[in-house]
Amino acid sequence: MPTNSKDNVFINCPFDADYKPIFDALFFVIHDAGFIARCALEVSDATQNRFDKILRIIAECKYGIHDISRTELDPVNSLPRFNMPFELGIYLGSKWFGSGIQRTKSCLILDEEPYRYQKFISDIAGQDIYSHHNKPEEVIGIVRNWLRIESKRVDIPGKAIIGKRFNQFLQQLPHICQGYGIQVEELTLADFTHFITEWLKENVS
Repeated sequence: MPTNSKDNVFINCPFDADYKPIFDALFFVIHDAGFIARCALEVSDATQNRFDKILRIIAECKYGIHDISRTELDPVNSLPRFNMPFELGIYLGSKWFGSGIQRTKSCLILDEEPYRYQKFISDIAGQDIYSHHNKPEEVIGIVRNWLRIESKRVDIPGKAIIGKRFNQFLQQLPHICQGYGIQVEELTLADFTHFITEWLKENVS
């Protein structure tokens, strides 16, 4: 990916099965809006330190989407997961302490319910936090509108159009996977991104 690309959007979110419908919607709306979704899952090189990898990706992204909704205790360890607030802090710090292109960063913060974040990360009070209620269609609308406002691009489709395309893509995804000889549950992030971009080329005039 090109360094400091104005099209790159960093995604900081959970990667578990329960969050996958939201994750899929995030990736789709970003690409349908003409941007490039980036996250830590894109690199599997074991020689790279995970923290260094996240720093590099954040540095290459003008936009960042941070979902801090996953705060429940882990059923195994009875501990909360701090990765999302941690990466949000890195992103905000990169804008505050960075220079040049880093100072132009913009971010969107998502949570499950309104004002819930005040109970576990009150330091971000005063910023606009958007609630998606765990609904992919709400995520599509929020992210679409935010990218439209922040980028000032006039060619981004509306929420209804993107939502319709997303549902069509999901319906066709098993057939697409079959053509490549893989199962939907086997998809890597590289597979999923490739399928989205190729599908949009063929289905968006």
